Amino acid sequence: MNDSKLTVCPACGASNRVRAAAGGAPHCGRCGAVLPWLVEAGSAAFGDIAERSPLPVLVDFWAPWCGPCRTVAPALERLSQELAGQLKVVKVNTDQEPGLAQRFGVHGIPTLVLLTGGRERDRIVGALPWADLRRWVEARLPRAA
Repeated sequence: MNDSKLTVCPACGASNRVRAAAGGAPHCGRCGAVLPWLVEAGSAAFGDIAERSPLPVLVDFWAPWCGPCRTVAPALERLSQELAGQLKVVKVNTDQEPGLAQRFGVHGIPTLVLLTGGRERDRIVGALPWADLRRWVEARLPRAA
């Protein structure tokens, strides 16, 4: 799979090509800093991108016409930056991927599903304020040893 996107390193500003599916958290090629991991996924690659991710994954089931989805999007981007190396954010457009939405029992959007080791750990439906969303995610992330 050669699905990648350019990500700017928050530490040094270098552009890095980050693959959607990889064996570990992405790092900057210039300075070595851990990079934010925010990607989109469809049905064909969902297993590689989300379910077999080495990091916990926050899956955002959303649609372009959904106002609350557009409201929560910047918070998810910020989470991917602030929790780089600890969390991967995967966006799934439910208009384009209704099968994935059905498979995960999504009945309202935005629905955020936290996967650890490919299994659902928890979920929330609706847009939370930034601080509440961050607390919710951090409380469910594995503790560093």
